[in-house]
Amino acid sequence: MTNKKSANPTWSDVKAKLADFDRAGLVGLLQHLYAASNDTKNFMHARFGLGADVLAPYKAIIERWASPDVYKNQTYSVAKAKKPIADYRKAAGQPEGLAELTVFYCEQAMGFSNEVGLDDGGYYDALGRMFEHALKTVMTLPEEQREFFIDRLDDVRRSGEGIGWGVEEDLNELWRRAGLKVEE
Repeated sequence: MTNKKSANPTWSDVKAKLADFDRAGLVGLLQHLYAASNDTKNFMHARFGLGADVLAPYKAIIERWASPDVYKNQTYSVAKAKKPIADYRKAAGQPEGLAELTVFYCEQAMGFSNEVGLDDGGYYDALGRMFEHALKTVMTLPEEQREFFIDRLDDVRRSGEGIGWGVEEDLNELWRRAGLKVEE
């Protein structure tokens, strides 16, 4: 009798194989996964709260892709800049960590656009969506933790004045919807 193997294995197939592992085998497998990629290391550090700053590797990736060094011919990528936030959400998903990463993304993106005079509507649309996500995340935090993040987001909002592409208007509207006052 032949053993039929699926051309496209699924999580169910992997899960069935994992049932055959003993504790030592499972730990060995996790050790190999840990050594295989930085993404897996970052995931495990965040999941288990290991290291002095579990957000540092995620922030480094955001900074690289949301605010690249144009003098080194680096390009920007919204998708690659957003990926660490999704990765962190899967790994640990702590609201304060998500608030920090989303606000940091907004700071990096706005800083980059102001520095280089970026003319990319898609980039600004993504910034607006992340700004909205950051506001929503921050507003779920306990009140005593919000002010720090709100002050930073207000700096982002204010630095968007006069950019074009409707950025100033969009950020002000999102600010109002969050129940915050736009000071003229």
